[in-house]
Amino acid sequence: MRILIVGAGGVGSAAVRIAVRRDFFEKLVVADYDPARPQALVDEVADPRVEAAQVDASRADAVAGLIEAHGITHVLNAVDPRFVMPIFDGALAAGAIYLDMAMSLSTPHPEQPHALPGVKLGDEQFAKDGQWKDAGRLALVGIGVEPGLSDVFARYAEDHLFSEIDELGVRDGANLVVAGYDFAPSFSIWTTIEECLNPPVIYEKDRGWYTTEPFSEPEVFDFPDGIGPVECVNVEHEEVLLMPRWTKAKRVTFKYGLGDEFIGVLKTLHKLGLDSTAKVNVKGVEVSPRDVVAACLPDPATIGDKMSGKTCAGVWVTGTGVDGRPRSTYLYHVADNEETMREYGSQAVVWQTAINPVIALELLATGVWTGTGVLGPEAFDAKPFLDLLAAPAPTGYGSPWGMQDRAV
Repeated sequence: MRILIVGAGGVGSAAVRIAVRRDFFEKLVVADYDPARPQALVDEVADPRVEAAQVDASRADAVAGLIEAHGITHVLNAVDPRFVMPIFDGALAAGAIYLDMAMSLSTPHPEQPHALPGVKLGDEQFAKDGQWKDAGRLALVGIGVEPGLSDVFARYAEDHLFSEIDELGVRDGANLVVAGYDFAPSFSIWTTIEECLNPPVIYEKDRGWYTTEPFSEPEVFDFPDGIGPVECVNVEHEEVLLMPRWTKAKRVTFKYGLGDEFIGVLKTLHKLGLDSTAKVNVKGVEVSPRDVVAACLPDPATIGDKMSGKTCAGVWVTGTGVDGRPRSTYLYHVADNEETMREYGSQAVVWQTAINPVIALELLATGVWTGTGVLGPEAFDAKPFLDLLAAPAPTGYGSPWGMQDRAV
């Protein structure tokens, strides 16, 4: 296996640091628009299998050319969702297998944005499923942590724990604190704005996909491992678009623990138009307001040493257990920032996102996972993935996941 990771930011760097501890690949090229970033990472890991490259991820032909130049077999997209389609198309053109952690962007419904979906997350990618099948190639979409590990949990719950699922409720919460900053998102602010200010999508079997207002339906969810109660709200996310395609769940939701202050900042950015991606002229310079916001905030890859606490990702599954009785179970994974910084030099949120595509690459390399077309994580057997995640090193990745039964 010869891997190309596009993006040397927080998640891309964490993926490299995780991958170099494994022996399933022959070569790994990490590329970025700024060549200094991947080169610094290559110097840091000092692994002869890893090398740096420069690429313009907005151009499919540039991505395809880099793939062909290095004989790449698998491409991992580790940049923000604006670049999904050029990298996706470039991988297809060059005959490589493709993986990403966020899918092609949505567009709200022009007349009823808080009732009906417009262009949904991933629609552009799923529209090309036939092309990937005809090419005999796989595009594994949404294989980060959320989406990604949460979708693997959904597959495991349906196959091993439940005979009937009423709801797959993805719930994400944390007690992370960043010292010295009043506002410092632990993930890309560009992606965070996109997720949180777009109309959230909900799926119901008898109704299909529909939308609601941002930050709707608040609920307090009690997260494990000492994180505790966190208020979670509806947020647009890929799981709601993926899980119904490969599971029989009657309802799918995604709720994120943001907190009042975080929600307030996002609402203010929206009111001021600073969430816009449309360029404006500022004293003769064309610039996107959202890019300005991102440039003014600390890079999530650089705040790990100032961060403390844990982050939890998981799926709350309700329905009927395999014994025929009502069941309510939360399947989850927790990352402790102190541990991820000590072991990998990556903060918890980006590390927890990055470990899952690396595991998927290993399963593809060993032939445990196979497929063609545009597929989500739910399309594959979950048990080998979860076993590899939890097994102690060097056999596995030494990061156990949990399962907590709750009152029905």
